[in-house]
Amino acid sequence: MNTPLIETRDCPPRVAFALEQAGVHPLLARLFAARGVRAPQELDDSLGQLLPPGALHGAAEAACVLADALQQAQRICVIADYDCDGATACAVALRGLKMLGAKPGTLHYVVPDRAVHGYGLTPAIVDLSLRKEPQLLLTVDNGIASHAGVAHARAKGLGVVITDHHLPALIDGATPLPDATCIVNPNQPACGFESKHLAGVGVMFYVLLALRAELRSRGVFDAQTQPKLDALLDLVALGTVADVVRLDANNRRLVAQGLKRVRAGRMQPGLAALFSAAARDPRRASAFDFGFAIGPRINAAGRLSDMTLGIECLLTDDPARAAALAQQLDSINRERREVEAGMREQAEALLESLMPEGDAPSAVVLFDPEFHEGVVGIVAGRLKDRLHRPTFVFALGQDGLLKGSGRSIPGFHLRDALDLVSKRHPGVLKKFGGHAMAAGCTLDEEHFDTFDEALQQVAAEWLDAATLQRRLRTDGGLPAEYFDAQTVQVLDSQVWGQAFEPPLFCDEVEVVAQRLVGEKHLKLRVRHCGALRDAIWFGRVEPVAERVRLAYRLSLDEYQGQLRVQMVVEALG
Repeated sequence: MNTPLIETRDCPPRVAFALEQAGVHPLLARLFAARGVRAPQELDDSLGQLLPPGALHGAAEAACVLADALQQAQRICVIADYDCDGATACAVALRGLKMLGAKPGTLHYVVPDRAVHGYGLTPAIVDLSLRKEPQLLLTVDNGIASHAGVAHARAKGLGVVITDHHLPALIDGATPLPDATCIVNPNQPACGFESKHLAGVGVMFYVLLALRAELRSRGVFDAQTQPKLDALLDLVALGTVADVVRLDANNRRLVAQGLKRVRAGRMQPGLAALFSAAARDPRRASAFDFGFAIGPRINAAGRLSDMTLGIECLLTDDPARAAALAQQLDSINRERREVEAGMREQAEALLESLMPEGDAPSAVVLFDPEFHEGVVGIVAGRLKDRLHRPTFVFALGQDGLLKGSGRSIPGFHLRDALDLVSKRHPGVLKKFGGHAMAAGCTLDEEHFDTFDEALQQVAAEWLDAATLQRRLRTDGGLPAEYFDAQTVQVLDSQVWGQAFEPPLFCDEVEVVAQRLVGEKHLKLRVRHCGALRDAIWFGRVEPVAERVRLAYRLSLDEYQGQLRVQMVVEALG
């Protein structure tokens, strides 16, 4: 374990004071100021504060293409992705197009099988979509790097509208775009859209906003009669959180609006069924629920089974069918946990052989023939979190090639690292793509050692000791007057997530009692600010000293009808 260096976030006092004077809860004012909020207006999560769709390059053009398709009753096939972002984006596209006037029988979708087809709009997926007899393909959460697939579709006479948020493919140092009918992606070179971190589902939602405006300009409906697309925001929020994109101000507004709908009971039947299957209360829904309870159940379908299950769950308006699909997804997720647990044990054993002295290399690259392709990304993420090292985990695909998924740490741009490996060792990577913090690649098994050595070399060049030191940023001490259920409810009602991290406090406490629960969790009774508190450290079995500095978050649990505040320990200071 890479023991973290605990740091306290810088909180500009004048900003915190200004936010408090504007009516923000004193503790929230401090937390928001420490996360870069500089004015009360940034906390306005109303729909009117969303960035306008006209600023998203290609959205107006896509709206015209889709408006023509709707008015001509063209057959449209959505090309989805096999993760939660792709599933929610597909559901948003199909529900939204139906709301905006698509004729019955004209909307279809195809989602690749992770093991059989791989990612994105490939020629094989184009051929699969042809069974639906489409005239227009609409990609969601994929397509920006699908040069061959787009060319194949165009050769078949199909129009192609790409909606995506991934980085364009690097080819010989340039980023050429596919020859699609039009492309909507905040990360394409020509786009000046302020929020570069829209998830795939967010991009699709923006295209629907632009399409509604285009249809309004054509007189199909007016401002009073137009469909209310905010009914889709529960799905937009789910996909945005589950894809772990940066929660900038615009994304926080999308998530906040979606959570409000869920808490008010105004959500799709499938989402309600998933909350029930996960034993979560939608009236107290949070981004944490989306990221750690609902999202994983949808993702499990794409990892171990068929993402059609997840998409159908989000598409159905029949509560009974939604409940049955949600239970099926819940069962698959339990299976996923078992597969993941087994793989993590195998990975840990491999790590021991790679780290005889206990010191992790600059980058971790693992492969075992028994690894499951569907969970390599999860295992890579878990190992990255534990070791604080860029990590790639590979599995053997059905086509005989190694399929790798990587997760990175701040300061190591994973997609750029793969690009450098491909330049130094031409032919080793058959394909690759992704972001700074997550990426994937495919290679022949005979090239595994070459890739391992090449990535290690890049990591040795790019990473210094300071970058390899895991850091845990906290919000400092928690005043005693805020250690109550009401404060925790206030905190839980906010939108926290990637790049807008949940509150983490740090205080020195006296340990009064400690014991193991469930054989693998440390239960503590501590004295904090003169009062006795309950604390738990999940996954910790070693006892702690009598006086310690704890980094912790607050949680509420209900016992005999009473709400109790508990410290959930993350680290020792």
